[in-house]
Amino acid sequence: MTYPSVLVGLTYFVRTFGCQMNLHDSERVSGLLDACGCLEVGSADDADIVVFMTCCVREKADTRLYGNVTGVFGAPMPPSGRRTIAIGGCIAQRDGENLREHLPNVDVVFGTGAIQNLPHLLAESRGDVGDELEVDVSESSSFSTDLPSSRATAFHAWVPIMYGCNNFCSYCIVPYVRGRERSRDFDEVVQEVDHLVADGVREVCLLGQNVNSYGRDRYGDPRFAELLRAVGATGIERIRFTSSHPKDLTDDTIAAMAETPSVMPQLHLAVQSGSTRVLKAMNRHYTREDYLALARRIRAAMPGIALTTDLIVGFPGETETDFDDTMSLVSEADFDAAFTFIYSRRDGTPAARIEDDTPQEVIQDRFDRLARLVEAQSLASNRNDVGGVDQVLVEGPSKRNADVLVGHSEKNQTVLFSPGKDLDSAALVGSILPMTIDEAHPWYLKGTPAGDPR
Repeated sequence: MTYPSVLVGLTYFVRTFGCQMNLHDSERVSGLLDACGCLEVGSADDADIVVFMTCCVREKADTRLYGNVTGVFGAPMPPSGRRTIAIGGCIAQRDGENLREHLPNVDVVFGTGAIQNLPHLLAESRGDVGDELEVDVSESSSFSTDLPSSRATAFHAWVPIMYGCNNFCSYCIVPYVRGRERSRDFDEVVQEVDHLVADGVREVCLLGQNVNSYGRDRYGDPRFAELLRAVGATGIERIRFTSSHPKDLTDDTIAAMAETPSVMPQLHLAVQSGSTRVLKAMNRHYTREDYLALARRIRAAMPGIALTTDLIVGFPGETETDFDDTMSLVSEADFDAAFTFIYSRRDGTPAARIEDDTPQEVIQDRFDRLARLVEAQSLASNRNDVGGVDQVLVEGPSKRNADVLVGHSEKNQTVLFSPGKDLDSAALVGSILPMTIDEAHPWYLKGTPAGDPR
């Protein structure tokens, strides 16, 4: 690929909102700009090019984007005397040139399938003498995995296995901005992981809007269980994956998880609601009883697995009885952790047309009650690890205290620890360290190194 010379020497900064797929796309954006001869800087204020990779799942994401772009435009200009602002990701795909209505200072808009065209869009924008907006929200038959990448860490990698979604949950905008499911070639995914292992990567996270249906569009039947086994055979030490839809999680996939040592004992399985009536209105294609039976099969196959979930409060028409069903499901499923959200109306989705007169204070009260239950369960789950030894992948200094290191356990719990005088903090980054767990908190653990790193 030939890159525009006009970008050589310019500085850039990428800010990412939203899901893991956006994090992966941001690494491709950075890789492209590096290939163009651009230089990454640590602040938008210092950058000639500022790229925002956006999410439109919740309304708050739009508000954050508008505030961030306005703040960047008001900052002093970089030494070049010109700053170019580009918006990519799902909001860009959804709004296209209409973003100018809210953000008149945006220069470039590129959709989820147009990442490869970003250098040329930026070059065109830098060459414009007027106030032209460069826009590309076209679809692409290629995958962003074909592009250069600049990974955030040497020891972890995002590996997309598919793009798009066919589920059309009634509250979700993703299928409209990411398109229908497109699976990557099976052998190509395995070869990528092979190369990552050779490059020193210790943990991969397989990405897709619904990884459990991987391969259905390409091969006729899902091949995710087979893919897990093949990726495990590459020698990669840790495998995670997201997102996982309950309706497509097969017993074969559960068996593959249990049989593949490098698949970590943690599964994020979004339930969204405990009410069968609400689940039907959400177009989720399973019942409360289906989900609980699935959770029991998972725990039977992998005793000790950490099961986490997503929960939406305030879906249009949710009654107190529906909410009680959610509270009781959370207790019965005994989640180790959960992400809780108040329903966010998204124009263009079927749920946006449902009338609802539930007072906001009622919805907030339900959310607060659910949050307290989830917090209590998370704390109880973490306390089970106190006194034991966990294997922790060390990621680097804590953002709050440079003297404290942070990592994640096999169950994906955040673990904080002090390396002490005998261990070199810098050398520990990227290592797997045995850790005695001393303290449990709802959202993290504290530990003490209990052996040599590897």
